[in-house]
Amino acid sequence: MLVGMEPLDSLREDWERALCVVAHPDDLEFGAAAAVARWTGQGKRVVYCMVTSGEAGIDGLHPDECRRVREAEQVESARIVGVDTVDFLGLPDGVLEYGVALRAAIAEVVRRHRPDIVVTGNFRETWGGRNLNQADHIAVGRAVVDAVRDAGNRWVFAEQLTDGLEPWGGVREVWASGSPEATHGVDTTETFDAGVSSLAAHAAYIDGLGWEGWDPREFLEGFGRQAGQRMGVAFAATFEVLPMGWGE
Repeated sequence: MLVGMEPLDSLREDWERALCVVAHPDDLEFGAAAAVARWTGQGKRVVYCMVTSGEAGIDGLHPDECRRVREAEQVESARIVGVDTVDFLGLPDGVLEYGVALRAAIAEVVRRHRPDIVVTGNFRETWGGRNLNQADHIAVGRAVVDAVRDAGNRWVFAEQLTDGLEPWGGVREVWASGSPEATHGVDTTETFDAGVSSLAAHAAYIDGLGWEGWDPREFLEGFGRQAGQRMGVAFAATFEVLPMGWGE
C-alpha cells in the first residue's frame, strides 16, 4: 500500500460542542469546513476562534483595512457552514510565538466555550512532503494542545477565573486538520459543496495572493477525493487525533 494511503478511521461523532482554533481566517476553509458543515447539519454547536485577523496576508492592503476585509470574509465563510460565532483574538499576524501568552489566550477561549472537541490546523513541520508549514500554524497548533490541558487546571492562569469563568477539563480530543500524520477522516460527500462555497467566500484574500485562474473547487477536490479513497467515499477530510485523557 502506498504511504499516506492507509485506510482512515472515522472520527467520533458522539459529542455536542466543538471549538475550532486556528491562526488565520481561511485556515479552516482549506479542508476542514466541509466537515464543519456536516457537524452543524447534525445539530452540533461549532464555534470558530481566529488567533489573528490575517491582517498581514494581502500585500496590496494596509493591515488596518486588511483586518476589516478578512474578518468580514471569515464571518460570512463561517455562516455558510452553519457557524454563527467567530471570535477574533487580535494577536499579530505573521509573528506569533509559541509560549505562555499564547497558551493563556487560547485557554481562556476553551474555558469560555467549554467544548467537547477542539479542532486546529496542521502544526507539523511540513504538509507531508517538501512544502514547509507556516510558522503561525505551528505555533498555534502546539499552543492549542497545551492550552486545552491548561484550561482544566484551576491553578494555571488562575487570574482568568473571575465573573463565573471556571476551569474546563471536558475536552476529549484535539483534532488537527490536514496533518501528514492523520489517521482519521470525516465523510464530507454530502457537504462538500458547502465547503467549496466557504472557501470561495475568501475572495479578497485569494485575489490578493495573485493566484490567477485558481479554482477553489478544483483545489479542494484533489485533496477531498484522495482522502475519500481512504474511507471508501467520494470526499473526505483528514484529521490527526490527539486524545486528551490519561491512558487513551
